[in-house]
Amino acid sequence: MLDLVLLPDDYAVCRLDAGAAWPTGLDAGSGVVSVTWTPTEISIICTTDQAPSGGIVNTPWRCFRVNGPVNLALTGILASLVNPLAEARVNIFAFSTHDTDYVLVPAVRLGEALAALTAAGHRLAATPAPP
Repeated sequence: MLDLVLLPDDYAVCRLDAGAAWPTGLDAGSGVVSVTWTPTEISIICTTDQAPSGGIVNTPWRCFRVNGPVNLALTGILASLVNPLAEARVNIFAFSTHDTDYVLVPAVRLGEALAALTAAGHRLAATPAPP
């Protein structure tokens, strides 16, 4: 059983071509921002108002954060979230940081995601106030 926080904003899942310039306007002070570079792409997770232009932008997503920090030696954290969502046929986009895990679900499937996660025993903590 995990304690989850549903972040208050809508999020975007974005893709830029490898070698693209760093997008302007990304500000972690206004929500979670994650940037991952690979040899073939740059993936960016950010609030929808920060989504970069010039790439593929998928919106709107809602973001759950596992209340952390989470011990890196623990196993099954993401599985305990994504398995009930998969059983409910809710598609996800997941990413992790050193301290915790995040799972995004399409905003139109939020109700189903909440039902699946609570039925699996997870608790939804109070939404944090904006900074």
